[in-house]
Amino acid sequence: MGLLRGVARTAVVAGTATAVSNRVSRRQAGRWAAQDDQAAAQQYAQPPQQYAAPAPAAAPPVADDMSSKIDQLKELGALKEQGILTEAEFAEQKSRILST
Repeated sequence: MGLLRGVARTAVVAGTATAVSNRVSRRQAGRWAAQDDQAAAQQYAQPPQQYAAPAPAAAPPVADDMSSKIDQLKELGALKEQGILTEAEFAEQKSRILST
C-alpha cells in the first residue's frame, strides 16, 4: 500500500505542477499579447512623422565665385608655363572655367 500511495502522491504533485505551469504560461502570453496590441494601436494611432524639406542651398556670393575662378585660372596658367599643358588644353580648360 505504501508504494501505491507514494506513486499517487507523485502523480498528484506532478499534475498540479503542470496545471499551475500551464496557467502561468497562458497568463503571461495574454499579457504579452495585450502589450503587443497596445503597441500596435499606438503605432497606428500616431500620424506619420513629417519632416521639413531641406532648405535650398544658397548660391555662393559672386565675389567668392569670381575669386575661385581667378585662382583656377592662375593655376592653369602656371601649368601652361611649366609646359604641362599645351596651348589647346589651356584654351579648353580656360573656356570651361569661364563658362561656369
